[in-house]
Amino acid sequence: MEFDFLPKLPSSNLDDRTFDELVEECILRIPRYCPEWTDHNLSDPGITLIELFAWLTDQMLLRFNQVPRKNYVAFLELLGIRLQPPASARTDLTFYLSTDLNEAYTIPAGVEVATERTETTEAIVFTTDRPLIIGLPRLRHFLTAQTAENIPQTLRDRVTSQWTRQPNGEMSGREQLLFEERAQPGNCFYLVLDPEEPLDGNVLQIKFKGSAGTSTGINPNQPPRRWEAWDGQNWQPVLLREADDETQGFSFNEIAQQGRNLDQGADIILHLPINWPVTSFTTYRGRWLRCVLTTPDANRPGYTSSPRIIGLDVRAIGGSVSVSQSAIIRNERLGFSDGKPGQIFQLQVTPILSRREDEYIVVTPPGGLPRKWQEVSDFADSRDHDLHYTLDSVTGKVQFGPLIHEPNALSRQTQIRSRIQQPQPEDLRNPNRDPEEQLELQYGAVPPRGSEIRMVAYRTGGGEKGNVQRGTLQFLKSAVPYVARVENHQSARNGADAETLDQAVLRAPQILRTRDRAVTAEDFEVLAKQADTGAIARVRCLTPTSSRDAGTVRLLLVPQANTNTIAQGKGIAPEQFALSDVLQQKVLNYLNERRLLGIHVQLQQPEFTGVVVRTQVALDPAYDHPGAREEILGQLRVTLYRYLNPLIGGADGEGWPFGRPVYPSDIIALLQQTRGVRYLGAVLLFPIRKQGEAWVRQRDPEPFIDPGELGLVCSWADQSLRSSHDISLISR
Repeated sequence: MEFDFLPKLPSSNLDDRTFDELVEECILRIPRYCPEWTDHNLSDPGITLIELFAWLTDQMLLRFNQVPRKNYVAFLELLGIRLQPPASARTDLTFYLSTDLNEAYTIPAGVEVATERTETTEAIVFTTDRPLIIGLPRLRHFLTAQTAENIPQTLRDRVTSQWTRQPNGEMSGREQLLFEERAQPGNCFYLVLDPEEPLDGNVLQIKFKGSAGTSTGINPNQPPRRWEAWDGQNWQPVLLREADDETQGFSFNEIAQQGRNLDQGADIILHLPINWPVTSFTTYRGRWLRCVLTTPDANRPGYTSSPRIIGLDVRAIGGSVSVSQSAIIRNERLGFSDGKPGQIFQLQVTPILSRREDEYIVVTPPGGLPRKWQEVSDFADSRDHDLHYTLDSVTGKVQFGPLIHEPNALSRQTQIRSRIQQPQPEDLRNPNRDPEEQLELQYGAVPPRGSEIRMVAYRTGGGEKGNVQRGTLQFLKSAVPYVARVENHQSARNGADAETLDQAVLRAPQILRTRDRAVTAEDFEVLAKQADTGAIARVRCLTPTSSRDAGTVRLLLVPQANTNTIAQGKGIAPEQFALSDVLQQKVLNYLNERRLLGIHVQLQQPEFTGVVVRTQVALDPAYDHPGAREEILGQLRVTLYRYLNPLIGGADGEGWPFGRPVYPSDIIALLQQTRGVRYLGAVLLFPIRKQGEAWVRQRDPEPFIDPGELGLVCSWADQSLRSSHDISLISR
């Protein structure tokens, strides 16, 4: 490997002799060692041998004057640089119950679920990170408001004196309006649930019993309303898909016309936030849900009259919990100690994910009690009685404290022997002085001889392969009582492979430059990528543009995503690059420990802009047959998905540059490199931009697509948007 990234400093030449000088020196030595050799012409065979050995010597000197890669790696080891382990992909997994329960039910941590195993691919295992408690929700208040405020101030209780609670928890009574008599955008109603029940991440099924007296006038397939839950800071959407709303926007009259029985009610399934705190608004306290009327449009006409209900019932049918791509191994015995310093033991499965509080080593001395030992990054600060060990996450090697001999130990031992043979007066005055003191230093304690060494638990896994698509985690590794099925409604994100040696070599100058402190913009970019090992693919630090932003550092983060689908002709959708709350908190915590006082760090994701390419491609006559046409068409689409990509796109393959527009000339130069392409027709670029919660493809092409200063372009296939690249092959 050539270290071109290193600064070119003046260096001494260990041996500056050239090839000609070596030949001349050998010829000058001939009269001394071989006086009978008198023919020194170039045609003489002996001169040829001299030139051959001079050339070999010259090559050896060239190697001597270079710093071998092995030495550079040794320098990295002296600096304490280790290869970073793989990062584990994460997502939320939803458990659906098979029956109603009479009490809160807990699904323990460590439940394993996997993708489908095929003939060519192994199953990818995910594990729940914490316990999931599915509670017994109880409706406490039904409130209405004329406007949807972020912090509700004006609330009206409609049912306290009008409805009664049944033994099964259902509330029913006189007919009540869900919104105002003349429903207007912004009208909303709130459901406040009992604060004593643990409902974080639960999946609720809310049964509405309505009245079929009047028609609401809406489109039942696209009702103008949204469901939200208060997560402590904002109102988050909780209706996963329209099919989960059997009321079809409270269209009870239309439901009755379909022949369905309104007395049985209609259900709405809501997926609540993983963290759903208890909050007090005005005089009401509990966990808050609300339904808000949205502004009507051509596809979503508004309500002509407010829906009416006569009863409500709430129950939990499941819950969601965070999972990570990992497998847990418990109580692995590493072996027995021989009492020597620096012992090394090997874990059976590698690589090892970052350790949690309940993942550590226990040492049990012969006839003694087991003791917990602490993992450290190195033994620099360990004393001889500290119960410390190190664990290499990539190789799985466990090492205990080494014994270090001082460089002058031999000379000092000679002095000690001389004192023993010829005692000095100071030795007679201090007879208890230990002659071996400080000749050897023990860093960290050594497990006593015969001690059993056991790893209580550790997790293995991680890698880019864990970035699986939504709906793929469906198989429980072992049965869980009362659980009917599981499903991940979101794709797994932030999985990354282990660091390679070449990547560590490039990382070394960054570590030496930043010194684990964030001062410059480049420091923030480097440290942000180190916050969660491998989970952050790209970072850009934005400098303040005005005095008002002084003291604020804004970082654009691009998480890792699975790029394996590109070879299948599928791009990476921008939803794959969403910043999760867990990832943001890890990055903030890491940077807050290293930033200067008074600096405020803000994290955000770039503004992604989709790109659709439409063009005609003429093929060379030799490739103008069905087999080649299909293969070339696939290659062209894969080339576009790889080029218009935030992670591996752009001209250098390191991700599309921030803020760089896409021009038709870029696409022309790219596609003409494909074998079999003769020439291209007109290249049209269609942007896909986000409007509200949806991505919308523009109808008209643009001369170039500018993602803006804070944006990135990407390309992905979505049949609902018709965003797959439109490439037609023509014959000429």
